[in-house]
Amino acid sequence: MLHPVIMMLVIIAGAILLTYAVRSGEFERKDGLVIPGTYREIPKESDLAALVTAAPPKSTATHAYPASAVTLFSAIPAGMIRAAPLIFMVMFIGGMFGVLRKSGALDAGIDRLLALTRGNVYWMTPLLMIVICAGSSFLGLISEYLVIIPMVVLLAQRLGLSALFATALVAISAKLGYLSSVTNPLAVAIAQPIVGVPVFSGLWLRLVIFVVYLGLGIAYLLWYVRKTGFSPPREIDHAKKLSPRHLAILLVLLASIAGLVLGTRSWGWHSSELAAYYIFLALVIAVLSGLPSRESAEAFIDGMKGMILGALLIGLASSVEIILRDSLVLDTVIHDLASWVEGRSAIVVAQGMVLIEVVLDVLIPSTSGKAVISMPILGPIGTLAGVTGQTTVLAFLFGNGLTNMITPTSGMLLAYLATGGVAYGQWIRFIMPLVGVLFVLSMIIMAIAVVIGY
Repeated sequence: MLHPVIMMLVIIAGAILLTYAVRSGEFERKDGLVIPGTYREIPKESDLAALVTAAPPKSTATHAYPASAVTLFSAIPAGMIRAAPLIFMVMFIGGMFGVLRKSGALDAGIDRLLALTRGNVYWMTPLLMIVICAGSSFLGLISEYLVIIPMVVLLAQRLGLSALFATALVAISAKLGYLSSVTNPLAVAIAQPIVGVPVFSGLWLRLVIFVVYLGLGIAYLLWYVRKTGFSPPREIDHAKKLSPRHLAILLVLLASIAGLVLGTRSWGWHSSELAAYYIFLALVIAVLSGLPSRESAEAFIDGMKGMILGALLIGLASSVEIILRDSLVLDTVIHDLASWVEGRSAIVVAQGMVLIEVVLDVLIPSTSGKAVISMPILGPIGTLAGVTGQTTVLAFLFGNGLTNMITPTSGMLLAYLATGGVAYGQWIRFIMPLVGVLFVLSMIIMAIAVVIGY
């Protein structure tokens, strides 16, 4: 596999070429939502000579321009600026964990957990995955889980397991939670009203999907553990107790997770506020640990250094969408994809919607962004074919959830992998069999949903 940075540069170059291969056009919008039937093609200068233009002009409502070779470089800082809140949040998470690790509290807590559970990974894994998946599916938690990946990595090291196992435990759970989205306010609550479906209705089938898919995810990860020849560690100190300082720090860390949920759900926190929150936690941990100020600062900086690659990849991934939006080709993609399924049988339309969302997820990693551009178009097409709005939303969830487990343009996936220290190529080799099984099962469920009139 190519180095992740080189791979992202190749993807950005591919996006530039796509601006020449795909027509430009746009839909009219009202309150940010696409208005169906309003797509119009916009004339575009498609001469390859534009590729070497030093100062490419910007597209307008009357004339579009493809990206130039200069865009390969100019889009990178633009992507970094656009993704800056997420980038700094990820780096400050690293800094906070640098201080936490320096305090010794995390290592002591992991040792105590292993003593209490006797290192039995076969029941620890399902328990952790159920909690994480429920948080994503019912509450929409996703970026909040970055904070626990280093803890699970350390736990895996104590058990003699790899960082891949630790990252997969969190990533599979979180992504399957978004795929099922039983009451996810960031997916279901946005998509359902657009197609005229009551918010959180149709919950029963999504709950079944939550149970079945999570069961498959747990089984897959435990199969991986068994395949690696895992055996519980023999040297576990059952008598070791936590010091008062370590106990206080771990209690603060536990309370901070509740603070994350409250801040994001009730106070509308986003990446900028969360970044500030992690700085505050680092200061609290440093004070409780009694670390000298110089050591605390150095530990924070060392922790941030470990996140530099992930931060860069997040910015590069954001550059892809900027290139396609600036050349006005994203609306053309959704228009052409929707035209492909229009007029076909209900089952074909329903399954085709999943494939459309899969393609869009590569180009538009944002869940809400895909909803506002695809739901207004796919909803009427589904209605004409006999596909209910509820099933259309299900197709959106399947396409969004499946691709987000593998697409290199997902900033959050890259952040997960960077935080866990897992290479993208290693992740793809590990996760693709599970994604393949889930994809086939999703297509079957879509057919069933059409038949039963879900």
